[in-house]
Amino acid sequence: MNIWQVDFYKRPSPNDSEVVWELLACDRAGTVICNETCPQSQANAQWVAAQLQQAAGDTLPDRIQVFRPQSSGILTLVGEQLNVPIEATRRTLALKRELEKRGEIQLKKPPPQALPDRLWGDSWRFVTLPAGELIETFRDRAIPILHTPEDLNPLTLGIASATPIPGIIIYGGRQSMQLARWLQEAQPVAINYIPTVAEESGGLVLEAGLVDRWILVTFEDRDVAQAAQGYNQRLKASQGLHFCLVQPDDSGITDTGFWLLQEDR
Repeated sequence: MNIWQVDFYKRPSPNDSEVVWELLACDRAGTVICNETCPQSQANAQWVAAQLQQAAGDTLPDRIQVFRPQSSGILTLVGEQLNVPIEATRRTLALKRELEKRGEIQLKKPPPQALPDRLWGDSWRFVTLPAGELIETFRDRAIPILHTPEDLNPLTLGIASATPIPGIIIYGGRQSMQLARWLQEAQPVAINYIPTVAEESGGLVLEAGLVDRWILVTFEDRDVAQAAQGYNQRLKASQGLHFCLVQPDDSGITDTGFWLLQEDR
């Protein structure tokens, strides 16, 4: 599939006399396809669509990915004009690398919000599964919500089959399906450990959507904190790959939702 990663952002002009907008598009291999600038007066969907159409020639991409919230609106209009689906996702590694070279990637993330109490389950725990068993374990199960994109398959990432992949199981009880549906709508990206600092509690923060952040749980218990540190260490060995599993209870008979996740890069 031909996928482009596109950003449209404003930056000061060299002489600071006028705001300049820059359009940058690359493929998933990092090859720059389009790099054009325009003044504020021309910064609209029609101009962006024309530049991308010219760069594409007779072969438009099958999909355009965008990670910056401020440009997702205009690129949605561009997608409608070009008849190309737009995907809002943080997983635009090639584009972010190119922007980092230019010093042009700055995203403001809001502080994490509390997860509504009505969504949280009965309990939760840290778990691990060998990379070689991760996909097979859930592939043939009847799971209502299953998110296992191919680019997060351990084999695709080149992770050794014996590598332990860390994860979180949430036992949702009666809220299991409601929680799983909420997670799916929130578009989970990663579950990060926030260590205890001074007198502040540690916890787990869900990174979701383009910039959303949610506090899943906080804890002060020393044993839980040690388990969280182990979870964090395993993330480093697994290229940030991890998972979230929602089940009604700990019987292991029924699964409600499963997501492969990876730290935002």
